Amino acid sequence: MSDASARVESALALALAGACGPGAPPRLAAAMQHAVFPGGARIRPRLCLAVASACGDPDPALSDAAAAAIELIHCASLVHDDMPCFDDSMLRRGRPSVHGAYGAPLALLAGDALIVLGFETLARAASSSASSSASSGAWSGASAGSLADLVLILSRCSGMPGGIVGGQAWECEPCVDLAAYQRAKTGALFAAATMAGAAACGRPHEGWRVLGERLGEAYQVADDLADTLSGPQEIGKPGGQDALRGRPNAALQLGARGALARLETLVGEAIASLPACHDPDALRRLVLIEVQRLLPKDTVLRAA
Repeated sequence: MSDASARVESALALALAGACGPGAPPRLAAAMQHAVFPGGARIRPRLCLAVASACGDPDPALSDAAAAAIELIHCASLVHDDMPCFDDSMLRRGRPSVHGAYGAPLALLAGDALIVLGFETLARAASSSASSSASSGAWSGASAGSLADLVLILSRCSGMPGGIVGGQAWECEPCVDLAAYQRAKTGALFAAATMAGAAACGRPHEGWRVLGERLGEAYQVADDLADTLSGPQEIGKPGGQDALRGRPNAALQLGARGALARLETLVGEAIASLPACHDPDALRRLVLIEVQRLLPKDTVLRAA
């Protein structure tokens, strides 16, 4: 996991260096850096690399780019989520949110720029891989195919109707189905992580969707529990916001015990869905460790 974390940070630093270098508006560049570094758990990009490893990881540069692209879009979603028109949160990861530090106009632009940078990062890596393979006479269009798959995965899981944009929009509706909301708001980008890990290796990726969707919904349930049971020192942002703003929350709807039971069911389904791959036990361990880490203090996940 430490190697995956180092790969993620290196890929993110490379992407931001290109976008925030000479010629970039300095305050926007600073806002983008603030949104990405220092990061949180980086669970989505590390999950992407874990799946890539399980699929043989024949092109690590493309896998790294896919992982970085997913994290850039995730960071963009946090920037927009914190803005006054949505959560109006002045804290993120224990420090000022981007709009708190740089103002709403630059926060809006920083989120937009990070989304675009995610797709640019994918394109650059695929182009580099294709050029390298072509120079050796080995390229057969595999990189182009992987790029098309990755762009489609990331687009669908980021936009409408079932991506994170759609998920955020459900908060503006009077009636919301909790499961549908969680699948779009959180599960979609987790599904992007697992599918992109396989697609970056040129492997069939649809079989990895369920793992990501179940993990994403489990992550959201864990976040709902934390919002309900934990304070800002534990979660790095204000707690109790879902109840305050009338947003869907599994712990409020099902109770803490019911939410934990739902989370355990989701984790079990995620693990059961694993396709045949190299070292599935490593993926199982990663899933259990990450979900337990997300839970409020003294809340214990029963092993799936």
